[in-house]
Amino acid sequence: MAKSIRECYEEKEKILLSDKACLSADSKGRLVPEEPDEIRTCFQRDRDRIIHCQAFRRLKHKTQVFLAPTGDHYRTRLTHTLEVAQIARTIARALSLNEDLTEAIALGHDLGHTPFGHAGERALDALCPEGFRHYTQSVRVVERLEKDGKGLNLCDEVKNGILCHTRGEEAYTLEGQIIRIADKIAYINHDIDDAARAGVLFEEDIPLELRLKLGMSKSARINTMVRDVIQNSDDKIRMSTECYQLFCELHDFMFFAVYKNPVCKSEEVKAVAMIEKLYRYYTENPDKMPEEYRVIAAEDGVERAVCDYIAGMSDNYSVRVFNRLFVPEFWIE
Repeated sequence: MAKSIRECYEEKEKILLSDKACLSADSKGRLVPEEPDEIRTCFQRDRDRIIHCQAFRRLKHKTQVFLAPTGDHYRTRLTHTLEVAQIARTIARALSLNEDLTEAIALGHDLGHTPFGHAGERALDALCPEGFRHYTQSVRVVERLEKDGKGLNLCDEVKNGILCHTRGEEAYTLEGQIIRIADKIAYINHDIDDAARAGVLFEEDIPLELRLKLGMSKSARINTMVRDVIQNSDDKIRMSTECYQLFCELHDFMFFAVYKNPVCKSEEVKAVAMIEKLYRYYTENPDKMPEEYRVIAAEDGVERAVCDYIAGMSDNYSVRVFNRLFVPEFWIE
């Protein structure tokens, strides 16, 4: 019998990719076994499932750094995700690793992020008895919450890369390790770009020594960091000690200049208070949540369901829900 397109592609992977790459044909597989697709490899199918899922679409209305910006050109959680995917694929291609696996992990890595960025994450972490981390929530989204509770049934390598993209144990594939470092490269540079657009800082405010060594523009800094990762990765994805130290110095600068800047964070107190009030309301009134979350409340507990519901909200939706519940409407004759 003639080989399928997928089988031909899997054979190409064996020829073209590094012996350190994670081959589609060697995947650990899915929790629920499925018949292979005739056209797409298992990692290509995972990428497509993530792109078409509801949580991915909601990322377009979730904060990256600047809460509810009115300008069209500020990053959202969705555009951040796309920039991570682009950087990650560049590294994967240069190292002859599996681009499809890399892209799937990148596109799924922030699916569990809260409304209002890390302010929302900190708020839910303080409220939920089990704590809250967006990377574990991202795995919960693809395992438990999507497709009316059935989940996306992704490959183990994709879920592991999503889980390990921020901190703690590193991913067991090099493709997964790429996402952790591509995430850093993306956010540090696009946050500078957004801060400059907002007038919070200017290129010239960045210490000159860092600019001379990393680059005098966003694209130059990304290029420097990406090239450094490619040149210094082998059995592990890494930056050189020098480049990583420069990244840390740039992050320390951004921490005080932007991430803790009162102009950027002026609305965070309101966002946190809003999430706290929503959480208390729904834990006391779980029957007011949509049906899918009432099911979760019955199976996993009310507080777990409320956390899932609020974490899945976009910025816009959470404000609409808050207004409906707590802001009086004017009587219209």
